[in-house]
Amino acid sequence: MTPVRTPSPFDPATLGPVRVPNRIIKAATSEGRSPEGLVTQDLIDFHLGFVRGGVGMTTIAYCCVSPEGKSAPGQIVMSPEAVPGLRRLADAVHAEGAAVSAQLGHAGPVGSKKITGVTPTSPSKFINPTSFEYCRPITRGEIAEVIEQFAAAAQVAVDAGLDAVELHFGHNYLPSAFLSPLLNRRKDEYGGDIDNRSRLVREIARAVRERVGDAIAVTAKISMIDGVPGGIKLAESLRTAQLLDADANLDAILLTQGSSVVRQMFLFRGDVPVEDFAALMKQPVKTGVRLFGKKVLGEFPYEDLYMLEAARQFIPVVKNSKLILLGGITNHDHMETGMREGFDFLAMGRGLLREPGLVNAVREDHGKQTLCTHCNRCMYTVYGRTHCVLDPESAYGPVATADAGGANGGAAGIPAPPGVSVRA
Repeated sequence: MTPVRTPSPFDPATLGPVRVPNRIIKAATSEGRSPEGLVTQDLIDFHLGFVRGGVGMTTIAYCCVSPEGKSAPGQIVMSPEAVPGLRRLADAVHAEGAAVSAQLGHAGPVGSKKITGVTPTSPSKFINPTSFEYCRPITRGEIAEVIEQFAAAAQVAVDAGLDAVELHFGHNYLPSAFLSPLLNRRKDEYGGDIDNRSRLVREIARAVRERVGDAIAVTAKISMIDGVPGGIKLAESLRTAQLLDADANLDAILLTQGSSVVRQMFLFRGDVPVEDFAALMKQPVKTGVRLFGKKVLGEFPYEDLYMLEAARQFIPVVKNSKLILLGGITNHDHMETGMREGFDFLAMGRGLLREPGLVNAVREDHGKQTLCTHCNRCMYTVYGRTHCVLDPESAYGPVATADAGGANGGAAGIPAPPGVSVRA
């Protein structure tokens, strides 16, 4: 028998109806480049940096399915008004030979009344331990509305010429909150055992697929473990993935971990930038962040490929959907490991914030090592214009030459609006 060749991370691949030039995806990370909730040239340039740097597909984050689904100011709401800007972004990415996806989400308990003007919702009554905001139980009628909002948002992506959508079923946003036994204590068909708690994500995926058909790829991001005591555990997330996969409405599942409600460092790993967060706050919050920031955010050491151990458990379970590995992928050895393990695509985040051209650099030099130090100081920049603090160009843009008519303006300020969560 001819041995099966392990694909290279740089091989072309298909994702549903989409042909992508390679298997590297720019993961969704907060951007802060749409202050009016619409695409800007700054946002387009942000994503062009990654596709010119070698990724096969880039992901726009975080696109809300409704105004009530926002988790921060200035996020794009997937509405007809957003279509022209999204189309410009898609056209620009396509001109570079790459693909583009939109991450679709509803914040639920990660949201804030200070941002949306309405009380955030959760599967059950809940007090957010980071923002101390009350979250009211979502009604069954509102659940039906949310499902329709996801489908309508996916149609906006089709209308804008995007290649894919990523349904955000992770990090304790509203769909993920239904998966959590800690946040979901409902007594109806959406609560109870994991099959019932998986009902909402299955209904969203089905509604989206029915709406868009094969016009675009449909993927989902799920938390394997949320890192919250009493929350999502691996055995139950395996069942959720199995149910979603059996429904055959998803082209791929991106495996993540962590929560945006509390212990956010379980997702990010590495240094905890407490002093940087504190510097953005006013008293008495500033002192509280310094005293309790590490306890709230959690402390978890960084390791290369730190999601691999949990993610490999999904390979024998998922039969119809392709799998995307995330977490601590920064060099060629990591990419090759992911391919050998049986994953179809690889997603990268912080390393690309530090070096948008990292994929091309690794392709040309397999010994290339990342410049990312895992300091996580990019986390606090989500309060403004997300960037790597070690890369001046990502913060302020390229330095203008004398021939260009003078220096560029400075970066936007970094306000610290209350209720804004660390997110990805």
